[in-house]
Amino acid sequence: MTDAVAKQRWRRRLWAILAVEDPNDPTTHRFGIALFLLIALNVLAVILESVRRYQVAFEGFFNAFELFSVAVFTVEYLVRLWACVEDPRYARPLLGRLRYMLTPAALIDLLAVLPFYLAITHFDLRFVRGMRLMRLARIAKLGRYSAAMRLLGHVFQRCREELLITVVLMMLMVVIASSFMYFAEHDAQPDKFPDIPSAMWWSIVTLTTVGYGDVFPVTTLGRVLAALVTIFGVGMVALPTGILGAAFVEEIRRQRTERQHCPHCGGEL
Repeated sequence: MTDAVAKQRWRRRLWAILAVEDPNDPTTHRFGIALFLLIALNVLAVILESVRRYQVAFEGFFNAFELFSVAVFTVEYLVRLWACVEDPRYARPLLGRLRYMLTPAALIDLLAVLPFYLAITHFDLRFVRGMRLMRLARIAKLGRYSAAMRLLGHVFQRCREELLITVVLMMLMVVIASSFMYFAEHDAQPDKFPDIPSAMWWSIVTLTTVGYGDVFPVTTLGRVLAALVTIFGVGMVALPTGILGAAFVEEIRRQRTERQHCPHCGGEL
């Protein structure tokens, strides 16, 4: 076996592990679990490090763990970049790797380590590694879990127009409610409703039925408007829920119908 063939086989094997081509492969499974745990520990470290007493007491540990994590994630990123040419989508040595680098998963991988090397920003981007947890959900490819993720994607794809209309309606309601509330409450509470943009905070928390209580109307007209906005807010929150619920039922029914028929001949199974 020549060195070129051995190199290609080794690269294909690495890509099969990284891309989880065989979820039943023990090496792929162990690698996925280890990387998943490392990412979860990074998220936990960021949370604990925000606590002052933990930051002071375990500063050395946090720094050492950060160095170890960056080293692991860097090697993983470089190996993915080297082995991605085994995927037909990125087969070309240069253009294929550039195309892979621009994929969302690769960009997240890069953002997970780039701030450490740049060292010119004080903004902590380590929390970006938490986003990788979603991608690493492919590791085990448990039938029920992956099927649920695909189902969720199909549902959002199916009702994207309805959801977009709902978002537009919500934004319109925010503008209208904040405008009316500004004119109703500005004279009575100039500090709470100094302008329409400031009134939008009250509109948003009221329409979403959160209602923190930090800003509320005191005039009769304002309270009537608040009651109407609250009622409409309940309906606006329920609207996307109904859309998604109906889409879920329709998608599940469609998938069950497809499973009952042969995908090749269309005959009943």
